[in-house]
Amino acid sequence: MSSTPAGSLGPEQLIGDALASASPSQVPWHTDWKQRLDFVVETMREMSTQTDPQTMVQAYGRRVRKVLPSDTFVSLSRRDLPHPRFRITRSSLWEKTDRAVNPWLSRDQLPVFDKGLFSQLIYAEQPALIEDLHVEPDDPAAEFCIGSCSMLAIPLFDQGLSLNMIVLLSKSPNAFDPERVPEHVWMSNLFGRATHNLVLSGQVQKAYDDVDREMQVVADIQRSLLPAKLPAIPTLEMDVYYQTSRRAGGDYYDFFPLPGSHGEPSGSARGRWGILIADVSGHGTPAAVLMAVCHSIAHTHSGPPAPPSELLGFLNRHLTARYTRGTGSFITAFYGIYDPVTRKMTYSSAGHCPPRLRQARDGRITSLEGGRNLPLGIEAKEEYEDMVACFEPNDAILFYTDGITEGRVAGSAELFGIDRVDEVLSHCDNRPSEMIRRTMESLERFTACSPPADDQTLLAVRVVG
Repeated sequence: MSSTPAGSLGPEQLIGDALASASPSQVPWHTDWKQRLDFVVETMREMSTQTDPQTMVQAYGRRVRKVLPSDTFVSLSRRDLPHPRFRITRSSLWEKTDRAVNPWLSRDQLPVFDKGLFSQLIYAEQPALIEDLHVEPDDPAAEFCIGSCSMLAIPLFDQGLSLNMIVLLSKSPNAFDPERVPEHVWMSNLFGRATHNLVLSGQVQKAYDDVDREMQVVADIQRSLLPAKLPAIPTLEMDVYYQTSRRAGGDYYDFFPLPGSHGEPSGSARGRWGILIADVSGHGTPAAVLMAVCHSIAHTHSGPPAPPSELLGFLNRHLTARYTRGTGSFITAFYGIYDPVTRKMTYSSAGHCPPRLRQARDGRITSLEGGRNLPLGIEAKEEYEDMVACFEPNDAILFYTDGITEGRVAGSAELFGIDRVDEVLSHCDNRPSEMIRRTMESLERFTACSPPADDQTLLAVRVVG
């Protein structure tokens, strides 16, 4: 069969009688099923090791040429191009020349045409077997078809369209066995899907790496908002543990040097200290952003952030007015002001976990339960109240977020709970570092070292003489 002129090539002529009139395959190995099986196994094994689509296509092409009687090939694509435009993405004639480029990385360097045999083939949406090939000299396909007598064009489908095509060319007439064309179309499309999936996998990995780099920047910024080191507060010994469940998190703790109760300067031996611990609802970047907002608001309070109820009310009004309305986000917070002279703490709570108090005189464990109101960011008119706790030398206080008490084994509904925290505190001394170490060891045993599902913060404090 002779090919029709490039301007009148019809889909019904692409495969019909041409398939029926082609001669038997010239591939000698096709009659030995064991040889075919070995070839397929080795090909699939090599393909499974590829991570770069360009390398994968080149490796597959080298193997396919051993079983298909083609002398040259051309790859076409019409992806993201309007009819009748197409790109030539690859050609065996370009190998080892400066025209060979990576089509996934240098698409703009590929030639684009809008006419001729190749255009009709890729837009025909059908395989084409042409056994008496003639191409007009002004056809863009001409330079790739010089000396060729046979052509097999295999469409590669994506979303139901032949967006890509592989064109095999042979100098011999009747070079392609029509009985094997369905097999070639099938296998080529399976390989095309595998290549496309590899490309998508690379794009997903790149997007993930970009997001991961951004997340790391967010995490670095978020951690920079936490105290670089714990302050030296008279009559207090402290230690802290902080762990986010993701790169960035929403747990927050902070300290504010305040004037003493009789006007002593902030940071002096008789100056008071504000101790704030907070937990933003949710996890990851959204929680980290709201945590940064909370930090900014707390540090823009005009005058000393005292009393505790005033600071929480200030935070709540700004959050509800600008940041949490309609989002469903909120922040639990506990803010206490410690006076090293009297060893008293005035505190207020916005729905936060009550700190645990282990009293030195009898080892009894209680909590700073008073003054619990709604979390921040829910109700603009919420009013917070102040409570007072008195401490004695060697009393210990454990501030924490619910990532500790809500720790669990993956897939289990049982929580670590406050009782296990109290059990740990009742069997360890009051050194802050020991309180934290023993609590985290107990939590890790309980969760079987499962990754934390929520941010975890422990601030352990011991009152000293």
